[in-house]
Amino acid sequence: MSDATLWWIAAGVIVGLELLTGTFYLLMLALGAAAAAISAQLGHPMSTQTLIAAIVGGVAALGWHLQRQRRRDQAQGEGRANPDLHLDLGQTVEVTAWSADGRTRVHYRGAEWDARYLGTPPALAGAHRIQAVEGNTLVLAKI
Repeated sequence: MSDATLWWIAAGVIVGLELLTGTFYLLMLALGAAAAAISAQLGHPMSTQTLIAAIVGGVAALGWHLQRQRRRDQAQGEGRANPDLHLDLGQTVEVTAWSADGRTRVHYRGAEWDARYLGTPPALAGAHRIQAVEGNTLVLAKI
């Protein structure tokens, strides 16, 4: 069997593993194996084929990872301050006192909430508007 055939078989096996596991990163590695197969068909030595497989597969996997991270960060950022997702945004709360690090507890909708100041401490007591929700923490800004 030729080197190209072995690389094509490796690419097929990697795609099969991806279908079993659902790990999209394996498709990126299969791209590397396919690139090595093309390299083998062009007559490059095994060391070059392996290097091409590693570079193409690694760059593709890294690119996919960075793209997913950017999308996740963007979605989280939009979700925290999206009034369609959080009906609390824009509502006002009364802050009696702030800690030195810009955190406090506020009474809102019948419960005690953690809150942090949006800006640089020290924050002043008084009415504040909810600007974002980060988990169970309200992000407040002075009105």
